[in-house]
Amino acid sequence: MMLAFVFPGQGAQSVGMVSALAAEFPQVRARYDEASAVLGLDLWSLVDSGPAEQLNLTHNTQPALLAASVATWDIWTALGGPRPMLLAGHSFGEYSALVCSGALDYRDAVALVADRGRYMQDAVPAGAGGMAAVLGLEQAACAAACAAAADVGVAQCANLNAPGQIVISGAAAAVTRAGELAREAGAKRVVPLAVSVPAHSALMRPAAERFATRIAPIQLRSPEIPVVHNVDLASHAAADDIRAALVAQLYSPVRWQETIEQFAAKGVTQVVECGPGKVLAPLVKRCAAGIEVLSLNGPAELRAALSSLGV
Repeated sequence: MMLAFVFPGQGAQSVGMVSALAAEFPQVRARYDEASAVLGLDLWSLVDSGPAEQLNLTHNTQPALLAASVATWDIWTALGGPRPMLLAGHSFGEYSALVCSGALDYRDAVALVADRGRYMQDAVPAGAGGMAAVLGLEQAACAAACAAAADVGVAQCANLNAPGQIVISGAAAAVTRAGELAREAGAKRVVPLAVSVPAHSALMRPAAERFATRIAPIQLRSPEIPVVHNVDLASHAAADDIRAALVAQLYSPVRWQETIEQFAAKGVTQVVECGPGKVLAPLVKRCAAGIEVLSLNGPAELRAALSSLGV
């Protein structure tokens, strides 16, 4: 057996997402209380009770998901769950992976990702950016559709999630036009996403510039478990290299399909999705059919995963 953990990104959040875990395991409230102290707001109340509109604000979503994923890791460790050999996070989930790897202090991460969310939101006025999922079209054709929409504005392939599942991002009008061209090229569906931030596009470069200054003084250590980064598919040990990967991630594609293919090539046989929701499990299965995927979305799933791995 070779085990890897993956951590979800923005979009996995929901009101009540870790309430069942919190009812059984004190690690959940402990992580939320710690995050609330850093942020100066009651993050647990927001996650447990909503409103969803506030939870879905990027600067709230990111620390809320971080707390959920790290608390789930704490529970896994406390129950004797086996230690993975590799980690990866989808987009924002990379921060959860870095915390769990020992590379990034949790309290530093909470403050850092809240600011990251603010910088992203500030970079593009509300309504000016957009994202859409393009289903059933290969990457080259999707990239060609984005390029053909360049006269309208920036549009890029942002999330390379799985074969036939790509998210495009950029200026709202350009994303709409690229989606139309993608349909003409044979896409089965183009689904606009309910987001206000065109993540992983060139429109995030102003956010990346601010974030580079913000992350510069943050202490980073060599990960105890290698973290495969979205930007370059590499696992970095040096602090400056980790910082550079996190800054570039803001405006670069999430190469998720290649990440999972790399897992398979390295001999990974099981992948555990550590955090709320089950967004990543079907993507992993589409990228590498031979890998078993387990979820830690709630107490029952957690115990089933431990049992499946012989704990």
